Formats: sequence, structure tokens, C-alpha cells
Amino acid sequence: MTPRGTASTSRPAVRKAAGTRLSGIDAARGLALLGMMATHVFPTFESNAQLTPTWVGLVFSGRASALFAVLAGIGLALSTGKQQPLQGPQLWAARRGIALRALVVGAVGLAIGGLEVNIAIILVHYAVLFLCVLPFLGLDVKRLLVLALGWVLAAPALAFLLRPWLLAAVPTLQLGHNPQWGDLSTPAVLLGDLFLTGYYPVLQWIAYLLIGLAIGRLALTSAAVPALLLAAGTVVAVLAKWLGVVMMEDWGGRAALQASLLDPSYPLESLLQVNLAGVDQTGSAWWLASSAPHSGTTLDLLHTSGVAAAVVGACLLLGRLVQGGGWDFLLPLRGAGAMTLSFYTAHLCVMAALYGQPLPSGWTLEGIYWAQAGAILALGAVFAALVWRGPLEWVAHAANQLGRYQPARIR
Repeated sequence: MTPRGTASTSRPAVRKAAGTRLSGIDAARGLALLGMMATHVFPTFESNAQLTPTWVGLVFSGRASALFAVLAGIGLALSTGKQQPLQGPQLWAARRGIALRALVVGAVGLAIGGLEVNIAIILVHYAVLFLCVLPFLGLDVKRLLVLALGWVLAAPALAFLLRPWLLAAVPTLQLGHNPQWGDLSTPAVLLGDLFLTGYYPVLQWIAYLLIGLAIGRLALTSAAVPALLLAAGTVVAVLAKWLGVVMMEDWGGRAALQASLLDPSYPLESLLQVNLAGVDQTGSAWWLASSAPHSGTTLDLLHTSGVAAAVVGACLLLGRLVQGGGWDFLLPLRGAGAMTLSFYTAHLCVMAALYGQPLPSGWTLEGIYWAQAGAILALGAVFAALVWRGPLEWVAHAANQLGRYQPARIR
């Protein structure tokens, strides 16, 4: 499954090129995929009036998808110069390649957006995020960190101000479903949903890619940087979550929001722990003080970014152990992480086939999840061992190479 037209490239050379990948980054991407799948298969709330959070909701909701987005930024940094960002014609060529790859990802997302499945599909948002960060690919780590911090602080407040104003002007600014090809006929509604009112609002989520770009510009192959990411990410995640809980529970935020909802029985406490997506976060500035998953607030962005940085740091440290020799225990995870587009799409197709149907005799949700996870890890290990690209990764890579192609100048 290697690209055609590369007859001069020997198999040892391909293996050497594959070996230059940071195994810890691919492993972290594999973890993000498995975490997102868990929130798709298992319920995140119990089926009672209080919507009691499940362990899956408490552990993975908001964090797995944020890790996925931060890793996207890291991947962009690694493909555009690592510590020394590309400049000049090389940078423009990289931007063209990334833009074409984003179009492939977006096309896949629009194609599967029509699946009948109770899952918020991230691919179209993912593609738009790629396009939105193209102007920032030439920035160094210091500028990226400053920009990311400013974005984390400003974007949630801007979204809070814009959402009610836009919804008042255009009430249909929410799709209410995953983006699909037919939505291209109403571009204003589609863009409004993608950037502000949808499940993964691009306006705030750009922060994740900026943070990922900054991380990817660090010396990730050193021993100190992964340890720093693990420590700093853990501290930021804990402090952001702690401050959010303090403001909600000790400073009266949750009580004020509960009163603004005009429904004493509304299970706000559970939603603040698991997922605020779909909740009308207008009418009270206290919404901005929450650290709830999928709230898109400053504290939510800080907490989930901190978790992502810590996971990346931990996986990079594990990757160093693998590189030191011995059994490559990360092979299944990094194989899965190198094929997330193909595996994510296949997973959604499986879930669509099962949607609305009774579970097969003898099957449980645990069985459905572990059957998919096991297949993904096994296939990922095989593809990684053989240095193959996944089918959709092959198409995306071809688009990227096409965009980066620069004809030789005649001297």
C-alpha cells in the first residue's frame, strides 16, 4: 500500500523514513482514538432523572477529542520544520499541501455526515481547523505560545458575545446534525454551526491547534521536554479544574446558573461534570467560569489542553523506552494512531450499522467496544510493522504531496 511512482525508493529507505516518526506521538493519537470511541459506544450518563455521570463520561468526555486536536497541531509542526519552522517557498508549499489534505479530510467528513448515528463527527471541523491555522505555521514557539494564550483567554468571551447576537439574527444558525454535502447549499448556516454553535466550535478550538503547534516546535526528542510536558500539563489541568469547581460550587456559580435556567430539576450538576454541548450558554456570565467539558470556556480549554500535554509527555517518555531497545509494546497503539482517519471512519460506519438496532444476542456494549478496539490495535500493529499507510491516509498523503510539489527551476 505504498504510493506508486516511487520506484527509486527502496524498502529499507521507507523503513528508515518511518522510523523518524515519534512513536510516542502516534501512540498518543491512538489513545485519543480509543478514548473518543469509548464516548461513542458507552453512555456518558446513567438513564435516570439526575443524569448521573458514568466513569466513561467523567474520564474521556472532552479530553479525548481535545487530545486529538492538540495532536493535530503537533503533527502540523512536525511536518513544517519541527523546531525551525519553514519559511519562504517551502512554507508556501507546505501550506498548499496541508490545505489539500484538509480538503480530503473534509470530503470524508461530509460523505459520512449523512450516516444515521448519534455521534458528533469531528472531521469537517478538523479540516476547517487545518485551514484556519495555515497563517500561523511559520511562527516560532515563543510567538505561538503568546498567540495560544491570547486565544484561550479571548475566544471564549468572543463566542459568548457573538452566539446570542447571531442566533437572534439568524435563528437557524444551528444545523442540528453532522455537516454533510447538502449543507454546502446553505454556507452561512454551515459556517455559523462550524465556528460557533456546533459541537466542536472552531473559534475556540483553534486554541488546541495553536497549543499543539507550540508543543511540536519544542525539542520533543530530548529527555527534558517530555518530562516538562507531563509535569506542566498536569499542573495546568489540575489548577484549571480546581478553579472551575471553586467558582461553581464555592462562589455561587452553579446556583446562579441553575436560577437562570428557571428549572430547579434541570440536571446542571451532572452536565457540568460531563458535557455542556447543546446547552444554551447565554444570559449569564457565570457560564464563562465553568471548566465543564465541551463548554469551550477558558478553563475548559486550559484543563483539556493540560491533560493533552501531559498525555503527550507520558507517551513520549514511553516512546524513549521503546527506542532504547527491547519489545515494542507501543506498536499496536502507534499503528492505530498512524491510521486514525481510516479507523475513525470505519468505526463510525460500524456504529451507524448498529444504531437503532437491538444488540446481537450475547453481545454487550463492552463487547462491541473491545471488538472494535481489538481489531484496530491488531490491524494497526500489522500496518505499522509492514510500514503501510491506511487507505484514507494514502489519499490524504497523496494530496499533501501534490500540494507541496515544486517544479525544478531551469538554471
